[in-house]
Amino acid sequence: MNMKWNVLKILAVRSFAVVVLVPAAWQAQNAKTPYPKMAPVEQYMMERSAEIAMALSAAPPSISRDAEVMVMGRHGYEVAVKGKNGFVCMVERGWTAGLDDPVFWNPKIRGPICFNPPAARFNVPITVKKTELVLAGRSKEQMAEAIKTAFDKKELPAIGSGAMCYMLSKQGSLNDHGGNWQPHLMFFVPDTDPETWGAGLVGSPVVVGIKDTLDRFTLFMVPVGQWSDGTAASVGGH
Repeated sequence: MNMKWNVLKILAVRSFAVVVLVPAAWQAQNAKTPYPKMAPVEQYMMERSAEIAMALSAAPPSISRDAEVMVMGRHGYEVAVKGKNGFVCMVERGWTAGLDDPVFWNPKIRGPICFNPPAARFNVPITVKKTELVLAGRSKEQMAEAIKTAFDKKELPAIGSGAMCYMLSKQGSLNDHGGNWQPHLMFFVPDTDPETWGAGLVGSPVVVGIKDTLDRFTLFMVPVGQWSDGTAASVGGH
């Protein structure tokens, strides 16, 4: 799930969704995750109004002001704000990462994300189910097996066309150093070779293409020049 980009390594931590930018040397030194198991649930919780505000910051106000907002309770995600436009904004935690990602149980991870309607129909049920499973005490392996079974039984939807999301928030915390990466868009497609999008090639705006075998999609990531508040992003992000 990882690939080198110049002298830095981009880690895709939501099999989707959340992205961390760290030096390759740091990653090598931390091959053994400092978060081998789930922390107490309280460490993953947020104050409700703060979580709503962070979720809404994932997309421009023209989108987020009419979006549904979901926040995480002690047993899973619940709707905090009813939406009108089909978009769904939320703050993801580390367990939306790949199973072998060091941030999986990191209680500091906060990934503001706003899914468009096709992505919401596909991604939100997966995130909701994963969260319910881990909050119920399931191990990452048990969670993964339950997700696989749910797909096989068609209890989770197959990905449709046009699925994408916004990650334009300045407020996220995507690694132990705090702060977000660059503002970016992510596109979700059925199993596809990343090379077909030119992902990761010199000069390509598609900086990452990742096949997610558990959630059954390919993710493409495209950095953009502005945060959701309209301010310009610095080159290279944080």
